[in-house]
Amino acid sequence: MKINYKKYLLAVGSILLLGSCSNDFLDHTPTEFISEDAATADTDALYLAINGIHRSMYIRYENQGETGVGGVMQQMDIAGEDLVYTASNGWYGTVYNWTAPSNDNSQEIRFPYRTFYQIIRNANAIINNADAASGPQEDKNITKGQALLYRAFSHYQLVQIYAKRYVNGVSNSQDGIPLILNTVDIVGRSSVEDVYSQINADIDEAIVLLAGYKKPNNSHLDLPVAYGLKARVNLTQGNWAIAADNAAKARVGKSLMSIAQYTAGFNDYTNPEWMWGSDVVEVQTAYFANFGAYMSRNFSSTVIRACPKAINSKLYNQIPTTDVRAAIFSKTGEHPGITLDPAAKKFPYTSQKFLSVSTADSRCDIPYMRIAEMYLIEAEAKARLGAADAAKILFDLVQKRNPAYVLSTSTGQTLIDEILFQRRIELWGEGFRFFDLKRTNATLDRTGANHNSTLVGGVLTVPPTDKRWQWLIPRAEINANPLIKQNEL
Repeated sequence: MKINYKKYLLAVGSILLLGSCSNDFLDHTPTEFISEDAATADTDALYLAINGIHRSMYIRYENQGETGVGGVMQQMDIAGEDLVYTASNGWYGTVYNWTAPSNDNSQEIRFPYRTFYQIIRNANAIINNADAASGPQEDKNITKGQALLYRAFSHYQLVQIYAKRYVNGVSNSQDGIPLILNTVDIVGRSSVEDVYSQINADIDEAIVLLAGYKKPNNSHLDLPVAYGLKARVNLTQGNWAIAADNAAKARVGKSLMSIAQYTAGFNDYTNPEWMWGSDVVEVQTAYFANFGAYMSRNFSSTVIRACPKAINSKLYNQIPTTDVRAAIFSKTGEHPGITLDPAAKKFPYTSQKFLSVSTADSRCDIPYMRIAEMYLIEAEAKARLGAADAAKILFDLVQKRNPAYVLSTSTGQTLIDEILFQRRIELWGEGFRFFDLKRTNATLDRTGANHNSTLVGGVLTVPPTDKRWQWLIPRAEINANPLIKQNEL
């Protein structure tokens, strides 16, 4: 069946039944309501609904800073040590100073919870009704497969934020998150082990359903994205062989971007290295609530003019001058190669990795998955397995960023540390740092860098045993669902 994708590019998801959370808590959707039956009656409606989920990835939810999944990506880097606030005018300040995770009334902890459960709710309506919809089986498979990946991705994000880390080789019976698999049941928190089992089951089913699917653009999810998500999840679980195998499958036939493309602004989802991203189209832009209104260097918003994002100075100073990744930050803060608003304040080490369309247009496409991540996953997983080709896989990536890079002769933990360093500079600003610190049981360490002690509330180090690595379940959810048990305060 031929589908006119432009015809079905709607504002946001049209299925609005709830999962475990109350109407009052999760019933926040920016478009009109239609029934689940109407939204899943046939394959035309299913495509319309899946495009609604694509759109929901980058819409504004409530507060201006709640810029869909791109906003959560910012939170996950702001909570780490590699993204630096240069002034006090930045959003997510309570994430930066680590007070939000222990405040169950914080809007900052409500935002990811609501965002991902809304995606899950809409995905469930597709998953649970696609088989009965009228229309070609191929189209049912395509829409259901993508919905399964959205559900898996959302549960994965949530369990990393609100539960204790997954530890390979133990029972992982600690409280996870509510596993929402339909639009009716009210449920409590499943164990971390059960959550990851369901995530992997959803991905495995999607891999079957999406076999042979050729997606029209990178906002859609296809087989390489499924393999990539499987690799990402199993890296978190410490299932090294599974992670390496799926990362290798995900990048088959794909290429890394050129050095020229690397400095072009990370704002074009047609980039050959991007596997999955949002195309922020002009007629649907939110202007001051776009990803580019917070993470770009050149848009003229108050937050960017006053508080441009910077890289950790200790990290930057380890990047070789021959590496293109040094060129996406300005050590002096002058940014001679781009146009800034005349009122923009200048700070050292500020980023120009992400560039908006212009000083007057904040649109910046959002990267959710790139081929470079697959190299890094495969290299790390193989290094942890002691595989002989781990360093070569890392070399294949890094020499594309730094022509002077030579094949590492390191092994064991030294090689793993080198891979993790490359991961930090490659994926800066793309939403991984909090998760990487948590999965590796590492200490947050902002000392000796350009973090302002006042802005971070004195939080320069956080040991892995700190309870704040598990964000509290939002109070509104606790009040709405008596089956939910709160994390330790």
